[in-house]
Amino acid sequence: MAWYAYCIGEKQAFPELARHRKPVPMESVLGVSGNQVFLYPASDLAVIVSEHNPQEALNQKSGVDHARVIADCFQHSTVLPFRFGTIFGDDEALRKSIRSNQRQFLGNIEKLRGKTEMHLKIFVEDCCGKELERSFDRHLPAESVGREYLSNLRENAARTRERQTRARAVSFQMHRLFMPLDEEVSCRLTESGKMVLDIAHLIDRKCVERYHNKFSSTSAMMKECHLQLSGPWPPYHFVHRLTRGAHAPAAAAAEKTSAATALQPAMA
Repeated sequence: MAWYAYCIGEKQAFPELARHRKPVPMESVLGVSGNQVFLYPASDLAVIVSEHNPQEALNQKSGVDHARVIADCFQHSTVLPFRFGTIFGDDEALRKSIRSNQRQFLGNIEKLRGKTEMHLKIFVEDCCGKELERSFDRHLPAESVGREYLSNLRENAARTRERQTRARAVSFQMHRLFMPLDEEVSCRLTESGKMVLDIAHLIDRKCVERYHNKFSSTSAMMKECHLQLSGPWPPYHFVHRLTRGAHAPAAAAAEKTSAATALQPAMA
């Protein structure tokens, strides 16, 4: 029997596992394709899984179901989310993978216990405009092509440096205002000419209300930016940080799936 995997949690957080050594159904929790979700005991850990038919294709709704099950488990335990689409070919593959990585999983759970992730999305007007980028698309006289091309290269390099400087400044300001325990930051440029900063903050779960209050005051203060907030989430990005340095990407085949390499962000 193949198992579809959602996350790893603490066995002690699920009292129903105290008297069982075999998978136990989670009451009123359905997963991908509407299948019953089980708690699969593995020493001090619980692997949250559901039965899976390898011939059945996964779709967008499957991704929503995947995230929903993880969020439900996060209400009871610190969790290490699996990448969407992680499948173990049978019981032996699941047990072997968890057993070989158990020390790492327990260490990661300890580091993330009592913590949650908040996700900030910050839209900043591109201070450089779009005109210089369009200049590459203009029809240029043959004699000025080389000179114009080199000039554009220099100007676009200057624009890139200016964007990077502004992105770092906004990121530093967010760090100073919110003072997270840890953070992950990425930046991209949209077609409409806006910079978008995606910032994941790791905070104590008991500080969520304070974080929301800080977000409200920050949004009112930063008139030049548009801020969006979501969370609290399971610590998707920070599970990834704990595992990415030591492991390669997960194997695609179910029988080769490694629990350690399949732990990474599952959040859009």
